[in-house]
Amino acid sequence: MKIKHLYYVLSLLVAVSVVLAACAPQVAAPTEAPQVQTEEPAMTEAPETETPAEMPKTERHGGWLDEIDVSVVAGDSAISQLQAGAIDFYSFNLASDVYPAIRDAGLSSTQSLGGYYGVSLNPAVFTDKTVLNPFSNRKIREALNWLFDRDYLNQEVFAGGSLPKFLPVTTQLVEYTNLIDTARAVESKYAYNFDRAKEVIDAEMPGMGAEPGSDGKWQYQGKPVTLIYLIRPDGDGTRKPIGDYTANQLESIGFTVDRQYKNSSEAFPIWLGTTAADGQWHLYTAGYNPSGLGTLRDEAPNIQQSYLNTSIQAGEPYISNVSDPEFQKLGDDLAQGKYSSKQERDSMMARALELSLEDSLFVWLIDQQVYAPYNNNVQVTYDLATGPESTNVGPYNLRFKDQEGGTLKIGTNDLFTQPWNTVGGSNWVWDAGVMRATTMGTSNITNGGGLMADPYTGLPYPQRIESAELTFKEGLPIRQNLDWLTVTTAPQVDVPEDAWVDWDAKEQRFITAREKFPEGLTANVKSVVVYPADLFETIKWHDGSPLSVGDFVMSMIQFFDVAKPESSIYDESLALSVDALTVSFKGYRIVSTDPLTIEAYNDTYYSDAELNVVPLWPQSPFGLAGENSWPVLTISNLAEGAGELAYTEDKADNAQVENTSWVGGPSLEILARYLDQAADESYIPYEPTLGQYITKEEADLRYANLKKWYEDHDHFWVGTGPYYLDRVFTTEKSLVLKNNPDFIDLADRWARFSEPQLATTVLDGPAQVQAGEEAVFDATVTFKDEPYSQADVHKVKYILYDASGAVVSVGDAQAVEDGHYQVTLPSDVTSKLPNGSARLEVAVVPIPVAIPSFTSLDFVAIP
Repeated sequence: MKIKHLYYVLSLLVAVSVVLAACAPQVAAPTEAPQVQTEEPAMTEAPETETPAEMPKTERHGGWLDEIDVSVVAGDSAISQLQAGAIDFYSFNLASDVYPAIRDAGLSSTQSLGGYYGVSLNPAVFTDKTVLNPFSNRKIREALNWLFDRDYLNQEVFAGGSLPKFLPVTTQLVEYTNLIDTARAVESKYAYNFDRAKEVIDAEMPGMGAEPGSDGKWQYQGKPVTLIYLIRPDGDGTRKPIGDYTANQLESIGFTVDRQYKNSSEAFPIWLGTTAADGQWHLYTAGYNPSGLGTLRDEAPNIQQSYLNTSIQAGEPYISNVSDPEFQKLGDDLAQGKYSSKQERDSMMARALELSLEDSLFVWLIDQQVYAPYNNNVQVTYDLATGPESTNVGPYNLRFKDQEGGTLKIGTNDLFTQPWNTVGGSNWVWDAGVMRATTMGTSNITNGGGLMADPYTGLPYPQRIESAELTFKEGLPIRQNLDWLTVTTAPQVDVPEDAWVDWDAKEQRFITAREKFPEGLTANVKSVVVYPADLFETIKWHDGSPLSVGDFVMSMIQFFDVAKPESSIYDESLALSVDALTVSFKGYRIVSTDPLTIEAYNDTYYSDAELNVVPLWPQSPFGLAGENSWPVLTISNLAEGAGELAYTEDKADNAQVENTSWVGGPSLEILARYLDQAADESYIPYEPTLGQYITKEEADLRYANLKKWYEDHDHFWVGTGPYYLDRVFTTEKSLVLKNNPDFIDLADRWARFSEPQLATTVLDGPAQVQAGEEAVFDATVTFKDEPYSQADVHKVKYILYDASGAVVSVGDAQAVEDGHYQVTLPSDVTSKLPNGSARLEVAVVPIPVAIPSFTSLDFVAIP
């Protein structure tokens, strides 16, 4: 459950469609998915700040609760602890096989993606020519899709609560729905077919020099063809049964399998850390955690990241994969946005999905659903992709129903797994979940408290910024969804000569575009954010200090400085991340400090205009939760520069020093000593630059406030969010959060995100359809038994299948009235149906949530 900083995750949201008996109306449970459309829905307004009509207004500032107590609770006792009242909410996601027990206990729960699983294959021809690697043959890799029964795995390992996965896009999400005819056709083609898998493998192996032995086992140069399979028994326990089942299937068609059960620390260095051609492995049980809805809105880069040797993952087996040239070009062009329209992009994606199964560097198997249980008197907001602990708005809306205040008790899987700091500290989901309660809301993509991500669509809304503008180069396929953003295009986006494009660690100053690029510099996108004029009077850190421009600039400096060998805080492990992130970076520019106005220039862009807005709020630039108060960074930098602490585990281990923690352990005394030193000197860090933004008077005030905070709370974790970290017990693995009454916003600011408007669909129609005759089916779409407004539905698509599962027709249902749509199958379509069973599937794509609702109806085609 640790999210790697630059480890691109092929994030998935899982959805479940319910299939009932033929000839009867069938109902679909809501399915989860972000929003990438065949046609663009109309822009929608930013959410109102008031609460829904049925909820009374509040005068309360900060969070809804007085106190949140968080402690570690074992997952297998979560349900009993909830029933006993020992906890009110278990915030860590539990696997889908636990859901029946949650339901039977009468508890509420979230439902989100828990990860996705597959088998990673080694594509290299081994250096040792006496050892055969069958998976250097693309046709054999492709054949494994027929060999593995995904439905069996879903039932046996995941209790039927997840979805079979074939594709490198999120199953049954809107990207998938957008290409539903291609997706369903691919799934039909590669459905479980043991005989076909064996036929292909039997045909290919002799051409590679192998032959079947008398025992039915494949032989190569007189020895069994033995596959080294790295099987992970750790984690949530699902990879081992996946590995054992797939190993059994491989053995059943003649391979000898060496099952090597290794935990992550043992298997990972072999899988991605060794040269693929050295032959230390053939297969690996791969599993990935989801990131968030923002990253799922455009899944085109997944092709490159999952299969190609140009993947930014830059490790084995990607480097060793030699893909089909057409597939290589499609994947690279999709990742780089080399298409002129959405129609062209969709055509490229459709073809790439088809070719992905032919390549099968990964054989995807399962999209998992997970559940976080809570008592029925609790209200929980959660990210539909990642669950409650990864939701930025979650702490804002967490409350007891119909009650203000109170103490809510949360159990989670672990705490303080690694030291807490915002540069190279803990990024474990349970730690980050607590950290988010202490910070200003942030967008999942742009990582800035100026924005707040909608947990149901992934799109950001203004949290602290007053306005924003986006300018992008003409021709880029960027669309605007929400009306809070001003969007324009330009033939060329020029980077101003005085923009900051790099950092001189020796002189402690920014390098301008004029200095580094005297010939001029351009970018694909330009973001401009304007903060309110009273920002620095109204926003305060938890220690009472006012937010300042120095906090913004310090965070910018910190990002660059750790990657410069001349810096006293240089960290080689962070430098790799900075180098990767700055490939497309083109510059920052502070236009004004009153009001604070910041420009950002980049070449990387997202297809949703809102995701390109960069607020540069003083938060971790390395994707960690938490905010950067400049005095806390300052004393940490002083300690690291003196060789007493190190932000990252790698540097701490190499230097044999303590890993910096702002909440516990030996770090605290060291940081307290450097706080005294900085306060005595009225020290301004990076003074050649920050001296323009921080006065001696501010430095004195900030150090004094931080010292008082440490004396009162015994830690250095300060933020600006709706809750503050009151007490920390690292040994006991528990902590106490308390409401921040000085928080600028009322507790109901984001109340409209309290509950997702998940659609429920009922499909009804004739039990028999005569070939060559028109047939009409009715789809009823509701939310909480009320008709779903047409204005909130982007599209209702249908897919017609014949008895073999082949796609016969794809089209759009027609709206009749709110909540009522009709699918009309004309005579020329029904005439294509052979006698026998057929199936009509409907996918409803709402606008307020990035989750289509799928349902289907079986009928009989007659002559």
